[in-house]
Formats: sequence, structure tokens, C-alpha cells
Amino acid sequence: MNWNLIQGNWKQAIGKAQEQWGKLTEDDLDVVAGRREQLAGLIQERYGVAKEEAEKQLAAWQKTASDSWFSAVKKAD
Repeated sequence: MNWNLIQGNWKQAIGKAQEQWGKLTEDDLDVVAGRREQLAGLIQERYGVAKEEAEKQLAAWQKTASDSWFSAVKKAD
């Protein structure tokens, strides 16, 4: 999935991000507001991984993103 779609639906993606990276708080993710570089930085900081590893994790997570992550919001509109 395109990162712009994730960023545009960040409020709904927060739950999926917390499932993936449990050390990140909802407040952390609110501050990130869907900005990929900031999310990578937080992953590096909280998990003690290199930038390349954080990017690898983000890329894998992004590949799992699907419309079903955001479908509840679309139905409510």
C-alpha cells in the first residue's frame, strides 16, 4: 500500500502500528502523525535498532497494509 494512504488514514493505522511495535505509545504515534521518517526514528530509539533495520520493519509493515485497516471508517462516511 502507498504510504500516502497510510498517512492519510493515520488515526486508523495507529492500532496496527501499536500491534507491530508495542513499545510505542498512542501519544508517540499521535506525534508521528503518519510521518514515515519520524516513525522510523521512534522505532530505532525504542527498540535499539539501526536505521536500516527500522526501515526494513516499516517496509514489511507497509506491505501488510490493506483496505480492511480503514474499511470501518469508510463505512461510517
